[in-house]
Amino acid sequence: METRSLGAILLETSQLTEEQLEQALTLQRERKIKLGEALVQLKFLRMEDILKALSVQLGFPYENKIEVDAVSPDLIANIPINYAKQNEVLPLRKEDGAVVVAIADPTNFYALDDLRMIFGCEIKLIISSSYEIVNAINAVYNKTTATGEEMVGELTETEEIADEFNEPVDLLDATDEAPIIRLVNTLLFRAVKQKASDIHIEPFERELFVRFRINGILYDIMKPPKRAQNSIISRVKIMSQLNIAEKRLPQDGRIRIKIAGKDIDIRVSTIPTTHGESVVMRLLDASAVLLELETLGLMGRHLEIVNDLIHRKNGIILVTGPTGSGKTTTLYSCLSKINSPELKIITVEDPVEYQLPGVNQMQVNPKIELTFAAGLRSFLRQDPDVLMVGEIRDRETAEIAIQASLTGHLVFSTLHTNDAPSSITRLVEMGVEPFLVSSSVIGIIAQRLVRTVCKDCARKYIPDEEELKRIGLKLSDLGGRQIYRPVGCPNCMETGYTGRLGIYEILLVTDLIRNELMKGSDASLIKKVAMSQGMKLLRDDAAAKVLAGITTIAEVLRVTQEEIA
Repeated sequence: METRSLGAILLETSQLTEEQLEQALTLQRERKIKLGEALVQLKFLRMEDILKALSVQLGFPYENKIEVDAVSPDLIANIPINYAKQNEVLPLRKEDGAVVVAIADPTNFYALDDLRMIFGCEIKLIISSSYEIVNAINAVYNKTTATGEEMVGELTETEEIADEFNEPVDLLDATDEAPIIRLVNTLLFRAVKQKASDIHIEPFERELFVRFRINGILYDIMKPPKRAQNSIISRVKIMSQLNIAEKRLPQDGRIRIKIAGKDIDIRVSTIPTTHGESVVMRLLDASAVLLELETLGLMGRHLEIVNDLIHRKNGIILVTGPTGSGKTTTLYSCLSKINSPELKIITVEDPVEYQLPGVNQMQVNPKIELTFAAGLRSFLRQDPDVLMVGEIRDRETAEIAIQASLTGHLVFSTLHTNDAPSSITRLVEMGVEPFLVSSSVIGIIAQRLVRTVCKDCARKYIPDEEELKRIGLKLSDLGGRQIYRPVGCPNCMETGYTGRLGIYEILLVTDLIRNELMKGSDASLIKKVAMSQGMKLLRDDAAAKVLAGITTIAEVLRVTQEEIA
């Protein structure tokens, strides 16, 4: 049977048109690259579409997700990590006398020959994305080497480097900064490995503290010697191209590095304090933000509503919540979902946190009077279909965003309010006319982040009536199910939690809500009307995730205290 061409398969299985295929084939011939690369470069298709078509063409299964826990440690012991990353291959398991291998490029015959020789048997292929394979390689090799003893060794390594400062130093050698460089590099590596979002370096009168924020909670990591303070802070400032001589004023900078195959963008902020400069480094993994809406925590009806909202032609969609509640991730995921060659998407942000391929992104700069309002006004002359404004902070920005939505644009933005109904009244409080708000805002997504329970150590139990009542549940709601309580193990740093997920409250602006707004009703009345039309509160969504075994009662109480009170 004759093998069908990749182009023919893509025309059937994707949104690719004949005209786009011709353009890609021309680019392929000009640059002497693969057809898949040409299609991705032209932004006609995603790499996922190419891989799925390759799996059809070659007859190999395609897997979107590699289960790290199912990978055999005995198999990867034969493959060096550098080789695995270079060739983007990962042996998964033995099956019917053959070794099943995940690979990003099934035409990499040299790597396949190597694997046959190493394992001395046949190789069965599974196609997966480069991103998924490299992530799995990092997780698997990290897991196999991080035994209890080695974890202790790693933790003490940072302390040993810090202890070098306690040794007497020859005056002639005082300029040797090697321990400082190693200490800062080790801190960055540990922060990425432990999935920290921020590194805090905090000076006090007699001590210097280093803390990591992991899943929204700060943890003490180490106390370097106080006399190393200036050298550590200077090293960070040099890396982020800040003025090391200026210690009296706050400064902001940026570091771009690669750690374990991941591009990490680090935003650096320094402020002068009584006992020296305090430094906070925010780590942004550029590859990790582009999440599918389903993996954010949107479930069932909520997912349907958001999918409907983001495919509207015009209107304003607001995402609201306190700082650190995942608003930016939600916005980027929404834009990523609708991003296509047919749409022109422009964003104005403060700052641009992640690069979105195919999206025009601009950063505000108040020093030259490039504000959200000024950027948004300019954008309207760029013939956009979709606009994203990092935050609506004032009446001017709000009114331009509303005018944009009324003239046929879909506008995304954020507000800092506690719940969805408060966002409508906040715009009115800014001075925007109620009729403008009611005719432009189509939906508001309020959110928080809850930590997800660690499945390695969590224990099931049946809570008592009083405990359930605190999150709005009854014993009858359990339906015979048991829910989890956190315990703690080495895999979750003894916290009982790994990762975070969103909980949501989504308000659809219906005719009844518009009537209340025009009457001047306050947020509490609008909330009652929205609930009567089926809106679920943050607490309700959190309770559903407790029943689903995703999080715990303790975590819901921590995050939604003000809603429950």
